[in-house]
Amino acid sequence: VQLQASGGGLVEAGGSLRLSCAASLRSFSTYVMGWFRQTPGKEREFVAHISSGGSRVYLADSVKGRFTISRDNRRNAGYLQMNSLKPEDTAVYYCAAGPSNTGDPLSSTSRYTYWGQGTQVTVSS
Repeated sequence: VQLQASGGGLVEAGGSLRLSCAASLRSFSTYVMGWFRQTPGKEREFVAHISSGGSRVYLADSVKGRFTISRDNRRNAGYLQMNSLKPEDTAVYYCAAGPSNTGDPLSSTSRYTYWGQGTQVTVSS
């Protein structure tokens, strides 16, 4: 297993969760990371991206101001802090990693080579 996401669960609207992604990739610090989410019958949706060194982050408009992406290259781990959760945030969340320099948009699933197994986040109203 090269990426493993954890930290999902059931939370009330307005609550918080912190997702973690443990990576067993060699040279993890050279990979960019992303978080996506997916609900049944829909395509996987971009949530957040962080550069290999952690200095640049990008968030989907739907989560700006509520979610924060970060990483700890010493621990080979990435994180998604989710605050002020809404029922529409309910989904399976996936972490992903990919090479630093490709021509694919950072919000595209094709940008990432490795994927975690997903962790369920359910937000009740």
